[in-house]
Amino acid sequence: MSTITAAITAVGGYVPDFVLSNKVLETMVDTNDEWITTRTGIKERRILKDADKGTSFLAIKAAQDLIAKANIDPLEIDLILMATATADMPVASTGVYVATEIGATNAFAYDLQAACSSFLYGMSTAAAYIQSGRYKKVLLIGADKMSSIVDYKDRATCIIFGDGAGAVLFEPNYEGYGLQDEYLRSDGVGRDFLKIPAGGSLLPTSLETVNDNKHNIIQDGKTVFKYAVTNMADASELILKRNNLTNDDVNWLVPHQANKRIIDATAHRMNLEDDKVLMNIEKYGNTTSATLPLVLYDFEHLFKKGDTIIFAAFGGGFTWGSIYLTWAYDKK
Repeated sequence: MSTITAAITAVGGYVPDFVLSNKVLETMVDTNDEWITTRTGIKERRILKDADKGTSFLAIKAAQDLIAKANIDPLEIDLILMATATADMPVASTGVYVATEIGATNAFAYDLQAACSSFLYGMSTAAAYIQSGRYKKVLLIGADKMSSIVDYKDRATCIIFGDGAGAVLFEPNYEGYGLQDEYLRSDGVGRDFLKIPAGGSLLPTSLETVNDNKHNIIQDGKTVFKYAVTNMADASELILKRNNLTNDDVNWLVPHQANKRIIDATAHRMNLEDDKVLMNIEKYGNTTSATLPLVLYDFEHLFKKGDTIIFAAFGGGFTWGSIYLTWAYDKK
């Protein structure tokens, strides 16, 4: 029997219609377009304005887009991995609901949470299921409604985050294409630097936590930036060295879209030309679990069968890593 590798065979995506531009943010908090653009590379972000719609809405849209484009039967999907930091609600899995809503009733599903590294970790998980030989179609969705946990009076965070979703289908490959190697890490030292203080078992919801505004995301920007620059760059460089790859061997870098300066530092460490570094941060901001698949969604037309792609991400916790994958198809 031939060796099984796990390859991405289809991509889907979705972003809400409402555009929150830097100019609009200037009317909401003490900031300006030049300051935001210079420090983050972000010009605008998409926001899901409907109060009665959560992350599942974004995920369903992205999954439906993939299913339609790939012309697959949802009943053939074996597993759905829902990478998200903003589940619809505690306890009840968002992925389970998404699976039912898209008609994937033969699949089992669950949520995976590793902050901004959720999708990267999900790629590893999906590949392991495929390589086991037990499953043929694993749908990995990265989706977050970050606007639901952002305080739009906090200029340190409201300028960064947006809403969106992306999805990829992993299937067995017998030509050697797909996920080749991974380097994934975590460090609990980051627990206090990027978090939502209340709403969990440590500090349950109460009138006091609500009044003290402890249910929105907070971060120590300088500390997170320092760790992100170092660890994303280190992980990406290591994955190249471990696989005897040079910058000439790499066709594309797909980095987490948190901050353009972090992306630039990672690309510099890898000695990559600018035209190999894929970015859409200016349009969407940081969509957390959705950044990596949305990059694939926006730039799928550039990928050729056999292309070497390096993924890199860094998230709260701290969580980070890099994945080396070879592309398995030419877009029709």
